[in-house]
Amino acid sequence: MKRLLFMTLILLLVLSACKNGNIAEQPGNIADTLKIEDYYPITENVKYIYKGEGNEFASYTVYIDYISNGRVQTRTNNGGTETVKVMELKNGQLTELMSRNETYFRENFTGREYSNGKVLLKEPLKDGNSWSAGEGIKSTITGIDKEVVTPHGNYRAIEVTTEGSKGTTLEYYAKVVGLVKSVSKGDGYEISSTLSSIEKDMPLTQTVTLFHPDIDGVNLDTVDVQVNFKTNDEAKDVIAETIKELSVYEILSTNTKINKLYFDEKKESVHIDLSKEFVTEMNAGAGFEGLVLQSIANTLGTYYGVQNVFLTVDGGPYESGHILLNEDEPLKVDYSNIKAPK
Repeated sequence: MKRLLFMTLILLLVLSACKNGNIAEQPGNIADTLKIEDYYPITENVKYIYKGEGNEFASYTVYIDYISNGRVQTRTNNGGTETVKVMELKNGQLTELMSRNETYFRENFTGREYSNGKVLLKEPLKDGNSWSAGEGIKSTITGIDKEVVTPHGNYRAIEVTTEGSKGTTLEYYAKVVGLVKSVSKGDGYEISSTLSSIEKDMPLTQTVTLFHPDIDGVNLDTVDVQVNFKTNDEAKDVIAETIKELSVYEILSTNTKINKLYFDEKKESVHIDLSKEFVTEMNAGAGFEGLVLQSIANTLGTYYGVQNVFLTVDGGPYESGHILLNEDEPLKVDYSNIKAPK
């Protein structure tokens, strides 16, 4: 009878530990089986909102731009800049491969090659596990069952402490949710960002300034258009659809396709390749054709923040009965012919 009572007591203690979600106290060292993908979920069309304290840029929102082959590209807007990051989950660690500030345009960076990265999380997810997070910077898991209170709810989270010469950062990752809080502190300062809400099925909305020939075919006019990007939507598809919906502006014909549209980091330029229908269906004189080309250059140059836009047709040079562009000859962004507002 004593043995039966003893076994019953042990069973009750185990069930109580599991119910409370206290990972560190659960039997069988469950911490050894924890996986990063449980604490860094990759979900499409989700908007994360964080409330900040201690700095005007501590509050921010995060969108998921692209998901591809174990990589995720996020877009963070803190009111001062938009930062695009590429993270990779591979071989038991979460690595930040790229971080690019002032990136207000849509571009898929997940397929590019990266030589170095900053490790954010590394298995095994257990107390004391540590790794290098950069020169003179060390990250350590300092808890796997820390209680974190947020406006979005209370969580039991993994705590990662990163120490460097400029201060200490604590980051908290909760199951199913991801990053729920971060705290950076040093000599005379403390800044925190805490998860406030999660909005599902939320596209990224951007304003694109569309340049087009005016009604007289003499100058360029502009119109601001709201465009929505869902996760993995390509800029070429969304922009082409937007322009065609505004067919009154006569920039792309109905059958014209954007074969390629990409940003060249090294040359700080944009490349667009259109199908042959762009030329064959234009049916315009030299003056209006020049306005159409300038409209494309200004629209893309303004959106991507560059001065040079390279235009090709089905992979070859642009050539019509009026205008020929050499292979290395870009269209230049030019605002001198913009119609003055009334």
